[in-house]
Amino acid sequence: MTREEFNAFCKSLPHTTHVVQWGGADVWKVGGKVFAIAGWTRNETLGITFKTSEIGYEVLKEMPGLRPAPYLASRGMKWIQHHDVPGLGDADLCDHIKSSHRIVAKGLTKKMQRELDLYQDEAD
Repeated sequence: MTREEFNAFCKSLPHTTHVVQWGGADVWKVGGKVFAIAGWTRNETLGITFKTSEIGYEVLKEMPGLRPAPYLASRGMKWIQHHDVPGLGDADLCDHIKSSHRIVAKGLTKKMQRELDLYQDEAD
């Protein structure tokens, strides 16, 4: 996935905002909370970081090309970084980014979820 494809996909998700921070990283937020980050490249692999469920974290952290996200995971947060080959294919990356968006949106206050019309009617 290229940086342009990453940004286009994140932009397509509901109620997202984008900032460039932390040394030029593309940081995507929903309701003011980060759900995906893309930064440096290694071996032509774009570094993409996303939040995941506890089960997803346990599975993904063991896959080649993926790792617990530096800084975030060391603080007990369930974030994965796609950093090298083979990693995930584009379709799987998009699924995980979309899931991260949903996890972060569901963590917003109920008031904010209602204001943004995000996921409040869906079961967990």
